[in-house]
Order: sequence, then structure tokens, then C-alpha cells
Amino acid sequence: MPKLTEKVALVTGGSRGIGAAIAKRLAADGANVAITYTKGVDAAVSVVKEIERAGRKAIAIQADAADADAVEAAVEKTVATFGRLDVLVNNAGTAVHKRFEETTLEEMDRLIGVNIRGVFVATQAALKHMKSGGRIISIGSAVGERALTPGLVPYSATKGAVKMFTQGLSREVASRGITVNNVQPGPIDTDANPAAGEWAIPQKAFTALDRYGHVDEVAALVAFVAGPESSYITGANLTVDGGMIA
Repeated sequence: MPKLTEKVALVTGGSRGIGAAIAKRLAADGANVAITYTKGVDAAVSVVKEIERAGRKAIAIQADAADADAVEAAVEKTVATFGRLDVLVNNAGTAVHKRFEETTLEEMDRLIGVNIRGVFVATQAALKHMKSGGRIISIGSAVGERALTPGLVPYSATKGAVKMFTQGLSREVASRGITVNNVQPGPIDTDANPAAGEWAIPQKAFTALDRYGHVDEVAALVAFVAGPESSYITGANLTVDGGMIA
């Protein structure tokens, strides 16, 4: 029997890239899955259909991670549809690739709204429904541990906040049997950060493996943290970065 059979997962920002890979992998491991998306309904529908073809249930919910009401409603719709919530993956995120002095206040507000506030809101809403065995998993970043490349100062700061949020919350909810962990990817080949992009050369150069990672490699770690074998792991910041911060 798949290890997540009868479990329900919500993956924010699950219509493409790392989020889509996570949603599909959790479904492959037996979970029914809800995903949120901001734009691109076709991509979201495609993920849902792929999960359904594999024999699991899935729904897509339009919800901008910076919109607190929409995020809370997405959590409630997930529970209303599937009857429970066992795994929350705070994957929705955004980045601005430019030097700090050139970054606008509006861009900084957007980074904070999606990468920090969105995580807070989704987690708070999810905890109202989670029982023992629940999993809160955030997708941080290796640059939240160590800033190695220029042009990511505010982004790195938001991911550093996710790191500390994970550590603090893990202690607050441990007595409920809920674990809280932070998966920190390094450079992963996606539309948002392509391995052939202009920012790829310095990122790749900092990895020990001298390559970009694949979305399935991140999804595999998330699936492990979501499963029963990770029950003694909490408050951890787990890198999947090709040795970027080794």
C-alpha cells in the first residue's frame, strides 16, 4: 500500500515547476491532492488530470499566496472537498533577480507577501484542521542559509525567515504530533530559473556536483518528509542543492 494512502495534501503554487512535481509525487505515493495557482489555469488543470489518470483525486484552487483571504479559503475548500488535511506544502514563492539597490519597494512588498506572509497564513489555517501525524513542509532555499550569488538579497532574507519560522513552529506544535520542516533547494531547472538562463552560470559554479537539479529530486525529498518514515524529523532545514552550501 502506498505510504500516503488516505492522506490529503495541499500544495500551494502547485501548477508548475517544483510545486507540480511535488503534487504529482505525493499523489503517486497515495495522497489526494489540492493545488493552488495564481495564473495559468490550463497548467493547473493539466496537473489535476495527470493525478486523476494515476487513480487519485485532485482539485485546483485559484489563490494568490499574497491574498490572505484566498489562501484561507483554499485550505477550507481542501478540507470541505476531501474531509481532512494531513500535509501542507508551502511551495508558492516568488523571486526578484536584481541588485538590492535597484529593487523597488513594491517588489520587496511582493516578496514578503508571498514568501513570508503567505506561508504564515496557509500554515495557521492548516493547523486548525491537522491532527497527530500532520506535516507542515515549506520550500525554502539554500540561499536562505548562505548568500552566494549577487542579485538575491531580499529573496534570501525571506527564505531565511522561513528557516527560522520552521524551527520555532516545530517546538510549538510538537506536542500535537505535527512535524514542521523546511526543504531548501539549490538551483533547480524550472521555467523561473532555467539551467540555460543568464543567472545560471554563477549558481551552477557554486554546486559541488556542477549541475542544476531536477524538480523530481526536490519532490522526492518532500515525499519522504511527508511520509511516516520521517516521524522523528522536525525543525530541520534539509538541503537538496548539489552541495551548494557544503
